[in-house]
Amino acid sequence: MADEIDYEIIGDDMQIVEIELDPGEAVQAEAGAMAYMGPGIQMQTSMGSEGGGLLGGLKKGLKRALTGESFFITSFTHKGSGKGHVAFAAPYPGKIIPLDLSKFGGSILCQKDAFLCAARGIEVEVAFTKKLGAGLFGGEGFILQRLRGNGLAFVHIGGTVIKKDLAAGETYHIDTGCVAAFTETVSYDITWSKDFKNALFGGEGVVLATLTGPGTVYMQSLPFSRLADRIFAASAYSRRDERTGIGGSGVLGGLIGGDKSF
Repeated sequence: MADEIDYEIIGDDMQIVEIELDPGEAVQAEAGAMAYMGPGIQMQTSMGSEGGGLLGGLKKGLKRALTGESFFITSFTHKGSGKGHVAFAAPYPGKIIPLDLSKFGGSILCQKDAFLCAARGIEVEVAFTKKLGAGLFGGEGFILQRLRGNGLAFVHIGGTVIKKDLAAGETYHIDTGCVAAFTETVSYDITWSKDFKNALFGGEGVVLATLTGPGTVYMQSLPFSRLADRIFAASAYSRRDERTGIGGSGVLGGLIGGDKSF
């Protein structure tokens, strides 16, 4: 049984989730995700072996590493009296989504680096795509995260979040990087673009993810890979700072500093 925790999500684009704990309750999080914690909170980093010994902890750590998370996981337990608070921050612009796993049949599949934190008792497992095509071309590779348990888990999704509840047989074609999470009742596959011109010049790639209901799908408007590509392109192909005119600091500062690349 997972601990029953209360929470508040603070902020808009760079969000923080603040968890409220009663004495003895605990929350576990990806190593390095903690933003702040109040008095009475005790932090302990481990491989998450709880009852499984060293070998069990090693296996769990390796599974998390395969899904893009840290080998270690950090637990925050309220050892004081009254209410305790600990908060976790999103790693890049997007939204923190609370998922009550008991409403999704006890588990949900996520992109491999989505996990942020969860109530004690939630397991972060590795899941493999069942179809070769989806694994090779599905954007997330063969490996996904499976969050399993009967309590609250929090995932981070890039940009704006779109939730779709698919009826049985209802299908959505989605950019492969925009698939953030979906219930295990959803069938996940890929579809090749039938129009060569669209694939070559449309900027949407040659494959799309195909998700068929019944079940729930969470989509993201800003996959981290897309954000990283834009940042890399800007840094790789821009030789100078942004120019703001002859009186601006960019041009004038470059001339004073000896920049001869104008």
